[in-house]
Amino acid sequence: MDITAEIKGVGYKVFNTNTLKKISFQEFDINTCPASCSISDEESIFSLSKWVSPKRTRSYPFERVYNTLGFTKRITVVPVIKDEGKKGDRDFIQWDTVSLMSLIDVYVVFAYYVDADKHKTRVNKITNQKLDNDYIKAKLFEIKNYHSSALHWNLKEIKETLPALIDEVKTAYERIGNKYGVEFHNNSGIDNFKGQFIAGVNEFMTTSRQKAKQAQRREKLTFQPKESLATETKATITIKNYLGGLYYFTTDEVEIKKDKIFLIEGKHSKNAKLPSVGDIKDGLLKMILYCNLENIFVGGKKYFHKPILKLTSENINGYVSSVNSPAEINAFFKNNQFNEKQKLLVNNVFEEGKENNFLVLIEKM
Repeated sequence: MDITAEIKGVGYKVFNTNTLKKISFQEFDINTCPASCSISDEESIFSLSKWVSPKRTRSYPFERVYNTLGFTKRITVVPVIKDEGKKGDRDFIQWDTVSLMSLIDVYVVFAYYVDADKHKTRVNKITNQKLDNDYIKAKLFEIKNYHSSALHWNLKEIKETLPALIDEVKTAYERIGNKYGVEFHNNSGIDNFKGQFIAGVNEFMTTSRQKAKQAQRREKLTFQPKESLATETKATITIKNYLGGLYYFTTDEVEIKKDKIFLIEGKHSKNAKLPSVGDIKDGLLKMILYCNLENIFVGGKKYFHKPILKLTSENINGYVSSVNSPAEINAFFKNNQFNEKQKLLVNNVFEEGKENNFLVLIEKM
């Protein structure tokens, strides 16, 4: 099933952000700060998250970004390219990452690695890569005094900063390679990547979208171990924003009843009573998108929609949802011997669902 939809604006209230560690701008170091934190000086305060790879499927960057959404100005630091050496992976940032961050009003700082450790056991591989902290601090200072939207900043950085930054990436990896006697992937891949920027943002967007669409098709055919669904059938959903930007996702599960379509994001735990907090927040970030969809079509027919976050486990009994009464929810907690931390998490996720008009389900699978 192929679904198309639009997003014209984003309205959403978060309930599950962490209390962020506060760091002064003078003491800030991107390589030692928490994955999500707040940065402050005498004049301002903003939140920051950092990615460990430009490829969003290699970690939980959405959880890190989600934790910063309680602040008016939020920034995320993303490495443009990460090369682990000839015997490791090499990943490039994609336009869809930048456009998604723009959509939820997050400023992107494009970063690069300047140092690393040689892998102790594998030839031609590095580990513990370090980002250029001075460069990132300079960009944070720019953003602090930047008064246009995250979208304008992100597009400006793509046009004005990325091509030269990619040259810095090549130089840095050459220096690391000479330092440790490590070979990296061929530079032709980086040169081709840079060529997308030289040709203009539009070509970069088009090339990245093609890759994203291919990944979307692959994911549609893939059943992930952490997913446990009533059906393994997935649907693609292509979301268009007011700028013409396209976002390619797959819904874990879809159900159509008359003129309503249910878009279901599933998170599963095999051993615990609930999926991990990282999984849940990853799902909540998807809810931000799904809650703001308009003009949803399948096969030329328009549908109303209802987003659903489904949390499943093999170690719980019964079923509960965010529309159940407090007495029913407490009975579910008691029946499954939830501790206070688990109760608080569920209640907060339920509250977020009610506030933003999506359904949260918890059930045995």
